[in-house]
Amino acid sequence: MESAATLARSIKAWGRELGFQKVGISGVDLAADEELLAAWLAQGRHGAMQYMERHGTRRSRPAELVPGTIRVVSARMDYHVEGTDPEAVLRDATLGYVSRYALGRDYHKVLRQRLAQLANRIASAAGTAGYRAFTDSAPVLEKALARDAGLGWIGKHTNLLDRQDGSWFFLGEIYTDLPLPVDAPVTSHCGSCTACIDVCPTQAIVAPYELDARRCISYLTIELRGPIPVEFRAAMGNRIYGCDDCQLVCPWNRYAKVTAEPDFQARHRLDAPGLVELFAWSEAEFLARTAGSAIRRIGHERWLRNIAVALGNAPRTTEVVAALRSRLEHSSALVREHVSWALRAQEVTSD
Repeated sequence: MESAATLARSIKAWGRELGFQKVGISGVDLAADEELLAAWLAQGRHGAMQYMERHGTRRSRPAELVPGTIRVVSARMDYHVEGTDPEAVLRDATLGYVSRYALGRDYHKVLRQRLAQLANRIASAAGTAGYRAFTDSAPVLEKALARDAGLGWIGKHTNLLDRQDGSWFFLGEIYTDLPLPVDAPVTSHCGSCTACIDVCPTQAIVAPYELDARRCISYLTIELRGPIPVEFRAAMGNRIYGCDDCQLVCPWNRYAKVTAEPDFQARHRLDAPGLVELFAWSEAEFLARTAGSAIRRIGHERWLRNIAVALGNAPRTTEVVAALRSRLEHSSALVREHVSWALRAQEVTSD
């Protein structure tokens, strides 16, 4: 077997061959992050994501999730694509804004496959089967682990940032029992900048490095299963799946690289889709057009809920009003309530 140092260098080279832009290795001591997570949960800032509580300390203690884990290999893959200017989409209230990470193929599928290949290669070289790969699929403090592995620092918006690459990237991890040498964390470079805090439409970044998920549009449009609180609906604008405002305004993202991954390219014109057209999708159309996409996980009902809010915030036109009225008798009470709100919002707009 190769020496630990040689194997660590090989792991990083193999990762780059598999399409990861950066790979790093960390230990498993997340005691300080565990305290922050416990405080965040105690404040109820996880909202309806009860699984965050159920996982207990497995999230912050890797060896409790995968016994024997002493190192974590973290890997980063860019997803920024060229195409329609996202800020132009946000300015056009007749269009729907989909978070850039969800425009193409579901990243879980892409990264899981590549991580499995990397893990198998490590296992073959080391002669061990003591590993497990994750891509946002288990209780893992991925940003803290990636920070400790030298992949970036956690910014004031709570996303991972890199000076050369910004924040438009996905993360994946391999838990291993191999005593690999660890990398050094990088220092923070947010400085006095508060651009992400200032731009947040719903003021979800309640303090530097503190996010209240209950106010976050990504949580409201993706994680929340019930009604979107009325107090946030107008501020959502035309954001129908996730939100990127804190990343769009971040100065470090001017260095973000365009991904070479064809799987992350926009599908079905979702980089600048018309709201009225999207609202007309039947459930069968929704399932067909979101096949292999992260968007499918919210289902057709919440898709319509989100778009109804955006239509309520759109300029009043006969097409918008007609689209909303077409769903007034929808079988879902959730959809009907949001459509009714949107029609009332349209009436206010016309006064």
